[in-house]
Formats: sequence, structure tokens, C-alpha cells
Amino acid sequence: MKVKEVADLVGISVRTLHHYDEIGLLTPEKTTDAGYRIYSEENLETLQQILFFKELGFPLKKIKEIIDSPTFERQEALELQRKALLEKKERLNKMIVTIEKTIKHWKGEIQMSIEEKFEGFDFSNNPYEEEARKRWGDKAVDAANEKTKSFTLSDQEKLSEIYLNLASIRHLPPDSIEAQEAIKEWYIFLNKMGNYPPEVFKGLGRMYVDDERFTKNIDKLGEGLAAFMCEAMAVYADGLK
Repeated sequence: MKVKEVADLVGISVRTLHHYDEIGLLTPEKTTDAGYRIYSEENLETLQQILFFKELGFPLKKIKEIIDSPTFERQEALELQRKALLEKKERLNKMIVTIEKTIKHWKGEIQMSIEEKFEGFDFSNNPYEEEARKRWGDKAVDAANEKTKSFTLSDQEKLSEIYLNLASIRHLPPDSIEAQEAIKEWYIFLNKMGNYPPEVFKGLGRMYVDDERFTKNIDKLGEGLAAFMCEAMAVYADGLK
């Protein structure tokens, strides 16, 4: 199949397929003398794997590492993806219920507890990626994810409070007094859970915008929140030097 045919079949852009080719993620079986990319059935099977992993929040770099791993097995990957998608489906169903209850709460029809308001949310880690790492390499889990594994209910409530506060002021300048006071709470909270000196704290903020998994999760509380936190954390960290 030619690139346009594949794009139409899958529902992605030609530019996306070109990008996958450019980064070595999905190289067509051959290219004609006229420059047309030709995709084989095996290419399409690989593309299916890529899109499954992408749906589960894996960045393209990580997908390439997994697929290129000598221990990678397609059937095993499909089993992992099936399990992960079922878990994601369950979590999304919980979030839909939470939304519906929240609407009723704002209408005054019901009262929600703090725990109920955040059912379905999970900012702690990507369990699917961790399982993939253990199977296909890169066993070291991101420090930011590791630190949140031992969260208690009280910690989760504090985390939610901090995020909601930051979301409510995300339209203010990152260097404003309000923003810096709020980000200070985040700095203090993180350092109770682990060791986050200024440079590490600043680097974590950068990860919020460089890693689409973080951006996607954080921006669920408000579009632009990840970028706002990144800038505010950089300002705060630089002020501590």
C-alpha cells in the first residue's frame, strides 16, 4: 500500500507516517524509483503495535526502544496491550461516573466526598510502561514515578489540593506571588516524599512539557497547567540557587 492509502486506512496523516519513517520507527518495505513509499503487511502489523502503545501513553522514543528490542515478541505485546486497554477502559468508566456525579454535585442534587471527587484520576505513574520496561528493557523507573508509589490517602488528598490550586491560578504569570507561593507548596510536598534539590525540581518541571504522558495527565485539570507548572518551577528553582 502507498502512504496515502495507509493514512486513509488508519486515520492518521501522511505527515505522521513520514515522521515515523524519518525517526526510524516505521520504515516502509521499499521506496519506488519515483519516490513512493510502499508498505507491506508486516509494516501494517508494526503500525498497529505502534498505535496501540501510543494509545496507552507511550512516547514515540519508548515505542521504538520496545519494538527494536531483540526480546520483543508481537503476541506478548498484544497480550500486554489488551490487558492495559481493559484497565484503561475501567479507569475511564470510573472517570465518567465521577463527572456525572460532579455535575449533580454542582446542581445541588448530591454531596460528594473528597475521595469521590478524584475517583479515576491517577497522576502517579504509567503501570503499562513499567510492565513493558520490565519485559523489554529499561528496568529503571522514572524517579518521579517511584516516589509516588507509597502515597497514603492523606498524601493523595494533599496532592489533589495542590494541583487544583495550581490549576485555578494557571492563567497568572508564573513568576507572580500567587504562582510562586503555590509552587512552593509543591516543592515542599515533593521533598517530603524524596530528595528534590532545585536543579532536579526544575528538571522535573521540564519533563512536564517534554514528556507527553505528563502533559496529558496534568492538563486534565486545566489546559496549559503543565506548561504553567514548568515555568513556575523554573522560576522557583532559580530563586533558591
